[in-house]
Amino acid sequence: MPASGTEVFRMRKLLNNPFDPPSWPADVYLTELIPDIAREVHDLLILGYQNGGGSVAPFSNWWSDLLSDSEFDASLCFLARDKKGIVGVALCWTSAFVKDLVVHPRRRNQGIGASLLLHAYTVFYHRGTRTVDLKVEEANTSAIRLYLKLGMQII
Repeated sequence: MPASGTEVFRMRKLLNNPFDPPSWPADVYLTELIPDIAREVHDLLILGYQNGGGSVAPFSNWWSDLLSDSEFDASLCFLARDKKGIVGVALCWTSAFVKDLVVHPRRRNQGIGASLLLHAYTVFYHRGTRTVDLKVEEANTSAIRLYLKLGMQII
């Protein structure tokens, strides 16, 4: 939940034209969400939101809520991994909404967030979806800059 008095923007990317594919750092690869790494994903979400921008329920609640949510599809949870573990997550709903986009602090400003978002665009485009949405706090200027650079607009 955003802090009291914090404005939240809804942003949208129109998927009506092809766009550049992701450009991953050489040591980073995509992997899928499986139960064995769910706790690692949860830990990264907690780390990513520790200074605001969102919150994450305790693991058992988060995992059971996620699995029972009608908008959850594990194939829409995009994970970036390097030799040390999960370094990025883009958890998307079936409604083409990016619920969470987090990059590990040790891997920020290396193109991982952009690559995750571009990958999500590609997956939704091939599913026939014509828009992707997300919400971002007004104070999160670095995220807003990234989203604008990747063609999103505040709606």
